[in-house]
Amino acid sequence: MAQPKKKTSKGKRDQRRAVWKRKAHTQAEQALSLGRSILSGNNTGFVYPQAEENTEGGEEAS
Repeated sequence: MAQPKKKTSKGKRDQRRAVWKRKAHTQAEQALSLGRSILSGNNTGFVYPQAEENTEGGEEAS
């Protein structure tokens, strides 16, 4: 018959949570850094389409 699993210790649980939170914190820092560089115009590693200005008055995107 199948045996019940052993309980995960508090130390192992806390260690896993710490790793998960550290990864999330690192990603948040990278996102903020990228946002700041885009706003300041110093971005080199992120390419995004620029909004095109429509000079003709007859054609408007809806």
